Amino acid sequence: MESLDIFLIFCGLVLAGIFIYNIIGYIVGLKGSPRELYLVYIAKVVEYTAYGSMIITIPLFLSSDVGMSDMEAGTYFSVWSMAITIVVMLVGPIADTFGIKRTLMLGTLLLLLSRMLMPLTTNIYILSVVAFLPLAIGIAMKGPVLTVAIKRFTTKESAALGFGLFYVLMNVGFALGAWLFDFIRGALGETTMHKVLDFTVLNKHVLFTMSTYRVIFCVALVCSLINTVLIYLMREGVEMDDETQAVVITPPPPLGEGNKVIALLKLMEKAGIEAVELMGKVFKEKSFWIFLGMLSTLICVKMVFYHFNITFPKYGIRVLGEGMKIGSIFGVLNPVMIIFLTPLIAILTRKMKSYPVLLFGTFLSSAAIFIAVIPDHFFEPMMTNWVGEIIFDKWLGVPEDMRQPTFISLVFMVVVFTVGEAIWSPRLMQFTAEIAPKGREGSYIALAALPYFGAKFAAGPFSGWLLETFVPEGAKSYPEHYMVWVWIGGTAMITPILLVVLRKVFLRYSAQT
Repeated sequence: MESLDIFLIFCGLVLAGIFIYNIIGYIVGLKGSPRELYLVYIAKVVEYTAYGSMIITIPLFLSSDVGMSDMEAGTYFSVWSMAITIVVMLVGPIADTFGIKRTLMLGTLLLLLSRMLMPLTTNIYILSVVAFLPLAIGIAMKGPVLTVAIKRFTTKESAALGFGLFYVLMNVGFALGAWLFDFIRGALGETTMHKVLDFTVLNKHVLFTMSTYRVIFCVALVCSLINTVLIYLMREGVEMDDETQAVVITPPPPLGEGNKVIALLKLMEKAGIEAVELMGKVFKEKSFWIFLGMLSTLICVKMVFYHFNITFPKYGIRVLGEGMKIGSIFGVLNPVMIIFLTPLIAILTRKMKSYPVLLFGTFLSSAAIFIAVIPDHFFEPMMTNWVGEIIFDKWLGVPEDMRQPTFISLVFMVVVFTVGEAIWSPRLMQFTAEIAPKGREGSYIALAALPYFGAKFAAGPFSGWLLETFVPEGAKSYPEHYMVWVWIGGTAMITPILLVVLRKVFLRYSAQT
């Protein structure tokens, strides 16, 4: 066994040991919590495995199977993401009245329906109604409600541990989803069709084929089936009492007499009216617009994640080659690094104020994108040393005839970007709570998604333009593929620049400055 293999095995065992030790620490600290807490954790991993695999597959499916151009697929994805944002802002009141279990079950059933129907057709009009719409509503219902569930199933003392484990398992789910994306593509091929059903009935031959991308949707369907069972096992109205440290069960009120579907629709209508009234009150406050403006400065760097989901998969397949493990380069490497880096960086920066941490972290993440712009000859020496061996042989399994320095530059970019993310991302959540007026934190944080709502509308067409301009489908070579990252990096760099320009505003309205 080579020394490099021994070193990698040693590092793997150390990291696995740290991970297991941390998980055991979380579980011990959460002793006494209801079984619902652990069911939610398992459901979180399973759902984010499905979501992580689908989110990077959908843009490819829209182009390869449905026949959309890069611009059309990016725009469609944007509109779909905006629908998720709208529903997220309405879910809170519904969950409070409808109950955690009922809301989670409704969201899961919608996901089950959408993932069942999505592989069956490529007609975009049918897909929009029976698949993408319920998928958006299901995702929007489950995400926030799972977070609310953690709060209900923990006490004030154990909440930090509860959310810490929640964050870790979310990243585990994302990594598993990206790994599945690569595994299925590697096993079945990139865009090949596979015979699923082939039989004769009533003297008629029936042949049903399915693409690789639709097989990935079927795996997500299996995840939804598992989640249906998990949520069914939950009890409704479970909470942890802070004073007695005991489990309390208070079932939510019934929906009412008569048709339950009509009662649910009325409840959703009431929730929508309440949300609109809330926004109307908050919109009249000057402090809210200052709050919104400050959060808007972070949009540009946050949109990099959007590009990793909708721009990078197509970029990777076209520039690096079909079948390459493009999901692993970001979708696995990023969350795995986040799991280990976030607690470490939190300890190192715990005494620092939010503003300088945000400034440094966003600058590092934005600057990292330009690593992919560096000419290939800079990375060529690494292709034949231990760096290249780890990336090409031990990790990504790249055939010798498909190896190129771009792999190395992209991996370095993701590594540095993730270090920056581990610095600024947790502080963004903290800073959001800091600058919200006391007593109005919930309302402000609920509406903090508004800046990203508008940004998503522009990000999709922007992604399509980048792909069609610099890495168009069917081209023999892509000499200007680096321009994709020039534009993405240049856009992301607007965030740290605005943070510097608006320094006095941030320091004035930050509660910890």
